[in-house]
Amino acid sequence: MFVETVAETASTNADVKALALAGSAPEGFWLRAETQTGGVGRRGRKWESPQGNLFCSTIVDLRPGNPEPSSLSFVAGLAVHATLRNFLPDAPMLLKWPNDVLVSDAKICGVLLERVKEQVVVGIGVNIAQAPQVEGRAVTSLKQEGAITDAAAFLDRLSKEFEAWVTLWREAGLARILKEWQMLAHPVGMTVTTSDIGGDKISGKFAGLTADGALRLRKADGTLIEIRAGDISIG
Repeated sequence: MFVETVAETASTNADVKALALAGSAPEGFWLRAETQTGGVGRRGRKWESPQGNLFCSTIVDLRPGNPEPSSLSFVAGLAVHATLRNFLPDAPMLLKWPNDVLVSDAKICGVLLERVKEQVVVGIGVNIAQAPQVEGRAVTSLKQEGAITDAAAFLDRLSKEFEAWVTLWREAGLARILKEWQMLAHPVGMTVTTSDIGGDKISGKFAGLTADGALRLRKADGTLIEIRAGDISIG
């Protein structure tokens, strides 16, 4: 593992993607920026990047026999959860499909996957010192939850956790990763709400995950549907 830190960049994901395209981004490389000017989240949303929070990206090689690249979202979520637990051992914490981590029912991190040839760039942002305002969503930070650390120390732990979870992903397979994820996630039977392609809300009971990681939702009429992309709200 090797971490390079820069004072400022537009986007660590964009920088690591460029390195990957040039063939100079080996697995285990991490890029951290002290601040970003053009960070983005899933679906192109702007990712606020105030000083003191963690903005980083790493790279994973896609090898023969590896699970589907998109399932690295679960790996990232598990790695962030394990790292947070070291700093917040007693805080209420929950994984939310597909890759959010909630602390005290509020979002504390974001994950963005982008494929480049036979590699996947994994971008991770964690609220360390500040919790940026996000309309319609509760947000928290490690500082707000009572933990004293900084972005560099958090990444030192996160990089080790991520490596361990990637190894398990490769060696034990996706079924094991999904089992570990579901033990830390919203329980089966909890009400979840998502939106269809047209933007209409769909609510039902969480019915677990499919073998490839899609969310299974049981509607009020008993119909079981599968959600493969999008955001959900729980409770």
